Amino acid sequence: MPPIVFGIVGVAAVIHATWNVIIKTSGDPLRTSGRAMAAGVAVALPFAIVAYLAIGSPGIPPQAFGLAVVSGLIEVAYFVLLSAAYRRGDLSVVYPIARGTAPLFAVAAGVLILGERLSPLGALGVAALAGGILVIQRPWRAVRERGAGGRVDRAVLFALATGLSIAAYSAVDSVGVKLVAPWLFAALVFPLAAVVLVGWVRFVDRAEVDGGASWGRAAFAGVLSLVGYLLILFAYSIAPLTIVAPLRESAVVLVSGWGSFRLGEAVDRRDASRRIAGAVLVLAGAILVALGG
Repeated sequence: MPPIVFGIVGVAAVIHATWNVIIKTSGDPLRTSGRAMAAGVAVALPFAIVAYLAIGSPGIPPQAFGLAVVSGLIEVAYFVLLSAAYRRGDLSVVYPIARGTAPLFAVAAGVLILGERLSPLGALGVAALAGGILVIQRPWRAVRERGAGGRVDRAVLFALATGLSIAAYSAVDSVGVKLVAPWLFAALVFPLAAVVLVGWVRFVDRAEVDGGASWGRAAFAGVLSLVGYLLILFAYSIAPLTIVAPLRESAVVLVSGWGSFRLGEAVDRRDASRRIAGAVLVLAGAILVALGG
């Protein structure tokens, strides 16, 4: 595997963690997501059109168009589900559960659907990754006792659904970038996703929440999102899904650390130590998956 993949995915992870903090702290995650997506497309699409014309307007296989439509619709589902989770739960709970379960779904898709192979070392890495996420977040604590019985926090359910959507579009994208250049595939996916997401926010969403990030802040998040997405698409073009998908989830360490220390979510030293130990386990799992892929 080219060593550059580690650097590309690492930068993408930092970018992803950053724009998720913006979305979560915006007041209205879904409205901000719509603004971010629209702004990102407005900034990047003209460059994509110029680049496409400059290389001679090559033909695009019909399969690439079809995959772009599927990916774009799944992206919309991702933003809707993620926003629903952020409206109901904390960043340090929602993000790691959503992102942490995604590589497990993605690896399963890569092995069962795309015919990729995961070595014993890679399988050990997946187990370590899953264990680290459990140590960091302890999702079973999300069960809240109410009245005579208990029920699972809806934020956790939406986070799990978000993880499934991440795995789904990751699998689709990993095939799409084999048909056309990553930047061209992104140019097909993002405009469709932006139109549908903005339409969803305008005509479907009825949640009563306050505000939403300013257009300037949302645009910054949108550009970050697009850059991170392009980096991941490029990584998919040179490395298997079973390597890229787990590595990109290293952002859970950044978000968990931000929640623990910056937001004061670690209640004591023992809690902080547990979170740090879980983060180390996640990193170890990501490395094992990459080495064993």
